[in-house]
Amino acid sequence: MAISPKMNHLILYFAAIIILLVSLSTSDSNSDLVSELLNLQSQSEAGVIHLNDQLVSRFLTSTKTPRPYSILIFFDAHQLHNKPELHLQELRNEFSLVASSFIANNVDNPSSRGKLFFCYLEFKESQSSFALFAVNSLPHIRLVGPDAKSLKDDSVQMEQGDFARMAESMADFVQSRTKLTVGPIHHPPLLSKKQIGLIVVVILIWIPFMAKKIFAGETLLHDRKIWLLGSVFVYFFSVSGAMHNIIRKMPMFLADRNDPNKLVFFYQGSGMQLGAEGFAVGFLYTIVGLLLALMTHGLVRVKSVSIQRWVMIVSLLISFWAVNKVIYLDNWKTGYGVHGFWPSSWN
Repeated sequence: MAISPKMNHLILYFAAIIILLVSLSTSDSNSDLVSELLNLQSQSEAGVIHLNDQLVSRFLTSTKTPRPYSILIFFDAHQLHNKPELHLQELRNEFSLVASSFIANNVDNPSSRGKLFFCYLEFKESQSSFALFAVNSLPHIRLVGPDAKSLKDDSVQMEQGDFARMAESMADFVQSRTKLTVGPIHHPPLLSKKQIGLIVVVILIWIPFMAKKIFAGETLLHDRKIWLLGSVFVYFFSVSGAMHNIIRKMPMFLADRNDPNKLVFFYQGSGMQLGAEGFAVGFLYTIVGLLLALMTHGLVRVKSVSIQRWVMIVSLLISFWAVNKVIYLDNWKTGYGVHGFWPSSWN
């Protein structure tokens, strides 16, 4: 039975209406989800939404792709906060800092705010969600993009090595994966206004007493021993990599992955240096520097030639041992070796 052209037009008309209605329904549903997430965000501390198994189902597993938003999730476990080597609380604070900075920097751009949401999951409350993402170790941060269907396979994990720069690393990860601009990180001030005011009052009270001591020459700054100890401290601080540890917030040691009860003080690899490792090398350098100062400034004042010789021999042997340990550590970490050569004229 042939269908008349008029009937064909009628069928196409109804099909277009159905498609339009489905499209509008999907659009309204997505808009409702974004509005609900924005509402949860406004009620959350620092804009980090507290997810649970039900909310993961609502905003991720039960929604159709592509979603109009991405979700960055920080996986947390309160029972592990007492393990300092994991830095969970510190990383969570940095994560909140990135979230609040993203919201503040995009306050005039609501379209960007609705495309990325920062959330966290707690292990005891959301063990099913941890299983969906196949998370079995912490710290762990994962980005669920608009097209992610499988939470385990399609989401993107932030690598452990990217945590070194804390908030800045997280912001770079977000920007590289979502193409959204996080903007500058708004770090909180080191001191509050009340603390600054208290410090100013203490300084004003202290100035007259300090001025009297300075004019009388009775301060620690007039003591030569303090200057000597200060110079040794500055030297040790410089050669031990302490500034690197402070800037990168490097831990003093790590727990061994193969044996959690064992601590790792020396990390094999050229891309990372632990705090204890830097202090050990700085201690060896300081020994060599102090022995050199002893030989050039103290030993020359000794009148006995035999004492001079023995002290110099012992100092050179200790210095050779210390430098040899530093070279050995560098070779173990990087694979580069330092070789000595005889003068060509001796061959």
